[in-house]
Order: sequence, then C-alpha cells, then structure tokens
Amino acid sequence: MTSKKNNSGLVYSTEHGRMCPGCGRPIKQCTCTGKQTAPPSDGVVRVSRQTKGRKGKGVTLITGVPLGEAGIKALAKRLKQRCGSGGTVKDGVIEVQGDHCDLLMEELKKQGWTVKRAGG
Repeated sequence: MTSKKNNSGLVYSTEHGRMCPGCGRPIKQCTCTGKQTAPPSDGVVRVSRQTKGRKGKGVTLITGVPLGEAGIKALAKRLKQRCGSGGTVKDGVIEVQGDHCDLLMEELKKQGWTVKRAGG
C-alpha cells in the first residue's frame, strides 16, 4: 500500500530554512501560496455585531471583503488599530472585539467600499 501524498514531515531544513507543508519546498520557493485568490463576493462589505458563543461578549464582524488572505489581514490590522481593540481573521471574516459597527462602516466607506449593516 503506497501513499500518493509526500508526508515526510520536514518542517525546517538547516540548508533552506522553513519548509512549506503543502509542496515540500522552501518557503521562498513555494508554489502553493501564490494560488490564493479572493473569495467570490457580490461587492458589498457587510458589518454586523454578534455575541453567539462568546459568553455575552460582543464582536463586530466584517464579511464580503473581496481581497486575498494577505489583503484581509492587512485591512484587519488597520481597522483594529483604528478602533483601539483586538481581533482576528477567521475564514475570510474579520472579527473586531467590541461594538464598533458605526466607526468601522465610516472607515470602510472612506476606503471606497460599498458598506451595508447586516443583522439587527
């Protein structure tokens, strides 16, 4: 029984440095990260507030941003700094801690996005 996937488990090489787990090449020569594209979107960025699964703590969610993973992370960093709070990016959704819907909507409009408030 042979496996088609090369699962050598090599994470770091003293000769090349960090290795990509997907293609097995050094990070600088990786071919699998360049294929990331923006998720399909209708062109509208939606801002909502949610407390589900967070023990009553509210977070502001930003969805529908038509950027790649690196672009979303950079945008999230700028928005978190603008709000003065923490947050994260999960599956293309930007989460900012606290209720900052109005501030984030204004900031996204300044950057040229079409923004709508989602939820209640």
